[in-house]
Amino acid sequence: MRRSICYCEPQQAAAGEINTWKFIYTPANKLPKGTLIKFDLASEGRSIDWEIPSTDLKESRNVIYCMLENGKILPFKEIDVEWRFTPQYELQLPQEIDVGSPITIICGAPKGKSPTQAGNMAQCTTQRRKNFNLYIDTSGKGRFGEPEVFNMDIKGSTLKNIKVWAPSFAIKNHRFDVIVRFEDEFGNLTSNAPEDTLIELSYENLRENLNWKLFVPETGFITLPNLYFNEAGIYTIQLRNAATGEVFRASPIKCFAEPHDHLFWGLLHGESERIDSAENIEGCLRHFRDEKALSFFSSSHFESMEETSNDLWKSVVQNITDFDENDRFTTFIGFQWNGDPGIEGARQFIFTKDGKQILRRKDAKGTTLKKIYKSFSPKELLSIPTFTQGSGTHYNFNDFNPEFERVVEIYNAWGSSENLKKDDNPRPIETQGKKGVKETAEGSIIGALKRNFRFGFVAGGLDDRGIYADFFDGDQVQYSAGLTAIIAKEQSRTSLAEALYKRSCYATTGERMLLGYSIAGTSMGGEISTADKPGLIINRHISGYAAGTTALKKIEIIRNGEVIHTIHPKNTYHQDFAYDDSEDLSTIALDAKDKKPPFVFYYVRVTQEDGHIAWGSPLWIDYVKLSPSERKAKRALKAVSTKVQPKVEMDDFSLDDEEEEEEEAEVDFDDDDDESDA
Repeated sequence: MRRSICYCEPQQAAAGEINTWKFIYTPANKLPKGTLIKFDLASEGRSIDWEIPSTDLKESRNVIYCMLENGKILPFKEIDVEWRFTPQYELQLPQEIDVGSPITIICGAPKGKSPTQAGNMAQCTTQRRKNFNLYIDTSGKGRFGEPEVFNMDIKGSTLKNIKVWAPSFAIKNHRFDVIVRFEDEFGNLTSNAPEDTLIELSYENLRENLNWKLFVPETGFITLPNLYFNEAGIYTIQLRNAATGEVFRASPIKCFAEPHDHLFWGLLHGESERIDSAENIEGCLRHFRDEKALSFFSSSHFESMEETSNDLWKSVVQNITDFDENDRFTTFIGFQWNGDPGIEGARQFIFTKDGKQILRRKDAKGTTLKKIYKSFSPKELLSIPTFTQGSGTHYNFNDFNPEFERVVEIYNAWGSSENLKKDDNPRPIETQGKKGVKETAEGSIIGALKRNFRFGFVAGGLDDRGIYADFFDGDQVQYSAGLTAIIAKEQSRTSLAEALYKRSCYATTGERMLLGYSIAGTSMGGEISTADKPGLIINRHISGYAAGTTALKKIEIIRNGEVIHTIHPKNTYHQDFAYDDSEDLSTIALDAKDKKPPFVFYYVRVTQEDGHIAWGSPLWIDYVKLSPSERKAKRALKAVSTKVQPKVEMDDFSLDDEEEEEEEAEVDFDDDDDESDA
């Protein structure tokens, strides 16, 4: 039995290449006059997809037409496809086509024009055996069967960028591996570089006996094993192309002198611009794991049946379970749920265990947040308010649940909910036209923090589904996709979930910026009380570090929603910082409700010269004034635990080293206690 022949000229393309592409079809059976032919580029119409050609042959570039063996030109007409934004192309044969007589579909430059200047642009993503479909209907009545398929390999383009994936935290003299990716301008792996291309590796305090020189491998990537630093500090691995002089820097690495928790980068809410997670969840997971080098990822499909069918949910759960691998790639089963505006808002739910069912609003168990919270324990479910300041999907925090809502999304690609634009929000939620979502003060994160709602910060990525579906092609202002950093003991689902519960995390606008700070030994996300550290009433010593992927512009220390101190690093990408807040705690503490003690919250915001931002999770100090009897009991308890008898009335203060200088001031501060001691 004869078979039709389908082949492409050329047979492969480079990502983003502009050329004239020919799809040659030789039928195995005679095609009668009036036969309908329909051609499909299988493009989604995005900037990264195969360019959509014009059927108007008078255009000066990028057209599509059909040519018969005798040289006759046949124009196509566009056919709209209900389930897609891009058209298919159809024509009717004006004559009979004999067996073995080729039909050539040409997509590119008009006749007589330069293919590289007036041609059609290939997709910007690499793909093995990219399909183009040709449908044949010999009846001429639109009864198309299974398509004939053309295949073309899309390979990486010319070497443009070199990326280094390395751990963000390292320990002195402990070895780690580094992955080097050679990429084209679109982020695809490539080996398309001159044969004599040589890459030199270096970093701060480079050991003299380490002199790496790399060639570009056929695979487009290489693993460098057993690197280590023999001194604590901030490092950046640097790669230099010896042929062009170009220098490529990795994200910063902080090396600790002693054992320390690890820092993991990932995405709890977001979609890939390249691979749709609904159409190809496996490809999406591979993309984030292998190409983006994320340590963790959560699915985030919307709960509606229209967005996420039962079959799709089963596929998502199965793939999330299969990809979860300790110390390589941690995956969470998650979904998005959109509740009543203001009262519940939009949020991302994350399960900490496998085998969980999606909670749909139409089902009895998923109609309200209160019902959902009653069905789970905080160890099983994490509820993350998202896009809290976007009107129509906002969250007013009135029913904030501190057990389930341990972190809040301060940023995603559609803007920051930190505060309003008029309050100097550098990436506000806004639209450039009449359509779109505007900001609302009800969902302000700073406003919620001032009301004593305690949560850490995470960031979301790009999303074009559900409530965000009209944003991508609309007037909504779009920013870079964010990233979440989690500081945990190990890379496992349990450890990362525990770290999120402890608010041991921070958010960035997409760059792997390093940020850490502490007050009196308590790190970001933590809580301290003056009952345990009374010296904090007089002074709060804030110390930390920041490191960026480029030069730092400013480091802001924020107290109760207001910037109280700004550090301006000078021509450096990393900076240690310290600041003493010596304002009397009793005068700056915010009143809390429900008979809770007054409190103060701090957080640190870091901005790079290129505009990228990192927000450290807040740290809280409760202002608790002990009575004389409580102070004596505390003093006695300390004396027993330390086996030292109290010498003076002030021993119960247990000041930190940096607070000892204020000891006398601490005595004078409490008049009531002075009178009691007298």
